[in-house]
Amino acid sequence: MTDSSAPLPRPRSDLTEPPDAPQALAGALGVLQGRMLLHVSPARVGFLRAQLDAGRSGLVLCGPNALQQAKRLRETEAFSGPLLVDPGVYEVRAASEEDPFPDVSEGTFTFDDPLAVSLAEQRAAGVTAPLTPTGYLHAEDSDALKAAVRQVAALNDPQVVFAAPIDVGWLREEDSVRQLIAYLQLVKGPKALMLGGQMDPLARHPRAVGHLRQIVAQVPGTALLRTDLAAFGALAAGAVFTAFGAGSRLRHVIAPGEKAKTSKKGGGFASSPHVLFPELMDFFLGKTLADRFAGAPLPVCTCAACAGERALDSFADNAGDRQARAAAHNVAVLMEWLRTLTAVAPGTARQRWWHERCLAAVDRYPLLNAELKQPDGFKAPAQLKRWALAAPADEVAPARVDAKNYRRS
Repeated sequence: MTDSSAPLPRPRSDLTEPPDAPQALAGALGVLQGRMLLHVSPARVGFLRAQLDAGRSGLVLCGPNALQQAKRLRETEAFSGPLLVDPGVYEVRAASEEDPFPDVSEGTFTFDDPLAVSLAEQRAAGVTAPLTPTGYLHAEDSDALKAAVRQVAALNDPQVVFAAPIDVGWLREEDSVRQLIAYLQLVKGPKALMLGGQMDPLARHPRAVGHLRQIVAQVPGTALLRTDLAAFGALAAGAVFTAFGAGSRLRHVIAPGEKAKTSKKGGGFASSPHVLFPELMDFFLGKTLADRFAGAPLPVCTCAACAGERALDSFADNAGDRQARAAAHNVAVLMEWLRTLTAVAPGTARQRWWHERCLAAVDRYPLLNAELKQPDGFKAPAQLKRWALAAPADEVAPARVDAKNYRRS
């Protein structure tokens, strides 16, 4: 439940004035400014490293051996780009008022401070900045959030990134959003939100996308990690940096103790790699794409990884190096989008670019289905439709004949 004693967000003197410019990150953190990193498991770094845009991206490692892989990248593989390690404590333990940074390590003394130990280990591995090992923050658990914020604020270290793995229920109502904003404002350094919930968290609540943009606008130093399309939406809205999940598991957080649900389009054991279809702005199994286009030619992909030599139906199974090639394709497309986005001036123009791109993708679904003579062949994901409705703050979304279809999910 929300805490009535929580501080209120600092008010704006005039709600018509433009939002503040994104907070400039200080010191070594400055290299993260304006970037979209890739959130990836250590085992898959080799699949995508060659496609990273050195000037606009970087890596967030999460999972077993993340610290060891970070150290290896720095010391033996000459990786000089932005590098973070996500401790991922929130995957196995929830935060509480008594224990906001749960100890999940083995072989350490019980009196060791898990927060201090984790920060020191990350720094020893050569990270750009350490992330706090925060437990999962259940919806409206203000006591756990308050305890985590107080401990981070007491560090008085603006080079530490406060990881805030929040259940998306925090974004459901205005009261809980206001409280979340108020607590996050107490942390001087950057705050890295990660959204928890089954399937597509931002699709669960109609106002979640708008509330996410509100947090980015009102909390200086907000970042968004372990996400999907929202990595671009948040960056367009002024987030200091973001991270796109390189695998479906790393595009959202599952609450500790819950089993991840899977969608029909990618459920169960994947018999083929997940492939990003650029014009639809969504991932599909390679086999699904091959089946949908069985009677029609699929355009040849011109991304930097495919180089005009293969179509997306060439990823129909996991044989050979198809998983590695699909991962390289996905990252190459994301980097193209990132270069285009960051070429647009920050502020309303960038938000407008993202909004128009989402609108175009949603509109493409029925047209492609008509071309393939498959009325239900492809269905626009709910989150994409939400971003298509989220016009820049100073603009009114255009009236649309099919607006009811946008709001169904």
